[in-house]
Amino acid sequence: MMQNSADSLIVLDFETTGLSPDMGDRAIEIGAVRLEKGEVVDRFQALMNPGKRVSGFIENYTGITNQMLSKAAPCDEVMEEFANFMGDSNLVAHNASFDKRFLDAELRRIAKTYDGSFACSLLVARRLYQRAPNHKLGSLISYKNIPSLGGFHRALFDSEMTAKLWMAMLEDIAQQTAQVDVPFAFIQKLSKTPKKAVSRLWSR
Repeated sequence: MMQNSADSLIVLDFETTGLSPDMGDRAIEIGAVRLEKGEVVDRFQALMNPGKRVSGFIENYTGITNQMLSKAAPCDEVMEEFANFMGDSNLVAHNASFDKRFLDAELRRIAKTYDGSFACSLLVARRLYQRAPNHKLGSLISYKNIPSLGGFHRALFDSEMTAKLWMAMLEDIAQQTAQVDVPFAFIQKLSKTPKKAVSRLWSR
């Protein structure tokens, strides 16, 4: 059953061979956490073999080597499992347009779709934290003083950090709007509101 509350959904992150599935890039790792009422209740993490070698740049950037991927299950198998994990939950990612492109492309290959809607924690953060030095995930984690032990650019770690940032943002939104339970639809609206008009949302 799809949740309409913004604190019950799936936060996901992909590591990939490059920037664009339209140019033949593939997913090499997926990480996700399931939030229910703001608590992490389940996790999903898997490397996946894209059927081709990854560049030295991607190996260095992610720490995921060709040797690791040679032992991983193919993308199709992993995405089949993830489709089951996802169900009809709503979805969040940091810079969601990137992750959505890869999710859509990989699911298309196995003729799967999903019913949930996406929200982007990056777009929400740009509106909420207009004084932050930038809106990269690592910078926002520091800006909000969220403890982080681990390395960014691995999918499960990034999705867990995004989930912590997401809950911090929901608390800030709840205070501004005096809503106990922030609706997912409100977050989607906020992410599309021009920055200078955000303050008007709080007073409604």
